[in-house]
Amino acid sequence: MKRRDFFKKGAAVAAASSVSGIVLSSCSSSQNIIYDKTKDRWFHLGNGKSGVPNRKETKAYEVAVVGGGAAGICAAVASARNGTKTVLIQDRPVLGGNASSEMRVHLNGVNNIKGKAERETGIIEEILLHNRFENEQESYPIFDHVLYDFVVREPNLTLMLNTQAIEAIMDGNSIKSALCWQATTEKLFTINAKIFIDCSGDGLLAATAGAKYRTGREGKSEFNETFAPDNADGWQMGATLLMSSKDMGRPMKYTPPSYAIKYTHEGAHPRRHFKWFKDGIWWIEVGSNDDIIGDFEENRHKLMGYLHGVWDYIKNSGNFPEAENLALDWVGSLPCRRESRRFIGDYIVSEKDMTEHKNFHDAVAYGGWSLDEHNPGGIENISEPPSYFHYHFKEIYQFPYRSLYSINISNLLFAGRNVSQTHIALSSSRIMATCALMGQAVGTAASICNKYAILPREVGEQYIDELQEQLMRDDAFIPKRPARDKKNLAQKVTVIFADSTSSGDVKNLLNGISRDIYGEINHWQSDGLPAEVQLEWENPINLSSIELKCDTNVQRNIMMRKDSKNDDLYANHIPYEMIKTLKFYARVKGQWISLGLIENNRTRLIKCQFETLSTTAIKVEMTETYGANNVKLFELRCYD
Repeated sequence: MKRRDFFKKGAAVAAASSVSGIVLSSCSSSQNIIYDKTKDRWFHLGNGKSGVPNRKETKAYEVAVVGGGAAGICAAVASARNGTKTVLIQDRPVLGGNASSEMRVHLNGVNNIKGKAERETGIIEEILLHNRFENEQESYPIFDHVLYDFVVREPNLTLMLNTQAIEAIMDGNSIKSALCWQATTEKLFTINAKIFIDCSGDGLLAATAGAKYRTGREGKSEFNETFAPDNADGWQMGATLLMSSKDMGRPMKYTPPSYAIKYTHEGAHPRRHFKWFKDGIWWIEVGSNDDIIGDFEENRHKLMGYLHGVWDYIKNSGNFPEAENLALDWVGSLPCRRESRRFIGDYIVSEKDMTEHKNFHDAVAYGGWSLDEHNPGGIENISEPPSYFHYHFKEIYQFPYRSLYSINISNLLFAGRNVSQTHIALSSSRIMATCALMGQAVGTAASICNKYAILPREVGEQYIDELQEQLMRDDAFIPKRPARDKKNLAQKVTVIFADSTSSGDVKNLLNGISRDIYGEINHWQSDGLPAEVQLEWENPINLSSIELKCDTNVQRNIMMRKDSKNDDLYANHIPYEMIKTLKFYARVKGQWISLGLIENNRTRLIKCQFETLSTTAIKVEMTETYGANNVKLFELRCYD
């Protein structure tokens, strides 16, 4: 980028970000960016010195992740755990995106397929389990801190909150640096990295890099989509503003604020109901047929008006006597976005890839939420249904890696709602837990880029098996892709047996499928507790790690809900089926030795790591679950 061009662009960005007193310029390197506050007259009473505070910093990482929602957290954690020095840049004071206390959307995924969940595992399940242990009261502000803890405890990961990546500094068709403004410190950061991952939803960094993208709805003919409009247009699904109320035990008055927009419900579609109004009304939504990002503040003001107009109708129309004792307990001020930019990758996922369950050789994630296209007019088009459930899936679909990196920016990956897909495909894959699976995939891919000094496209062309195998080892699930890790020494056992069995087969622990699915049993379950599983090799092997995947009942959802639902489909507690206490042993020179004891286990993927030893057998003894009478396993692996 030429100095003159960067100066102009940087100044424009600074103005747009309400950053006053900044002068930006650039020489040939992004490390020479200058941040001058020429009118700053600081006098330090403690040391008697005056001058201009130094508020510019340059940091270097191997991977930079932008956006701290579910996708960004999983991307950053996956990258860091796989040995890559990573930074997570989040423009809000809290993590979680739409699921944070600022917006309070349920962290949905494949919640319901034929009456059962097909819940996501891997890092996103770790997060939800961590919340079940640390946030029994199901508080959204506490969830913010649970997420904070989950991220900052990673030793290879740096978190930057209140920081927006506002400009990409380019070197040809690669991003060299991200120019970031941290509002709380008035600092301008230059973040240098080899690989950038944009999980921010709107994708400002990717857009300023020149990554190709589109907005709006494709016409039917482009991808032969049944549910697309006849002709392409600019409509995008809107943002929602949520609220919640509290029963005060006595009649509570309500007077709408000056900006409230009168709501009557006259002519409203029957699906615009008030069934769960105490915990918010998701159809208080405004979309756009043009620049939904540029219109955001105008739409936010409208949404605040509509929210109070609807609550006024609930409280004062006389149609809701059950609301007499209710008062607003929390109202959102930051709308929850569904759609804006969709960046173009080497492949664009479309409706029929999902509905016809296309088998992708580079599948790295999955989804299964309905094709749930929200009425783009939102509350301003109340005669239409608030959303169109075009298609309900009977099984999960694959999502390909080629849709998770840029077609024209060589070191750019993305995950979340901004990936390479059509508007109709987005109506399903935009759900947060699905986005989280994409995040774990691209974070893992970034670590492979770092390992081999390659770019994202090369991972797909040369190392897709390695990417898929690592994801599955880390407990992500890829539909119809069994694990076949050649490094897994458990695959070379002479014999595997258990001391009891009530269902399944202990040999299933070696079949590479880590859940019961498609009507097939892939587990072993004990007949009571304690229970043991033993593996034996004909010749001694060197061993340093045992990894197993236990049952957490993936057919039941565990995300936090405002209504704390607890039934056959939703649980508001730690899964009873999960192993709590277990011991590991190895047979060395004919004698059993202890390798480790795990008490109060908190994850589905359980690892026992130890100094390398030579052994001919291992044994896992499981003594306690969180409530189930039997223990169930899906996989057992061994590594040197």
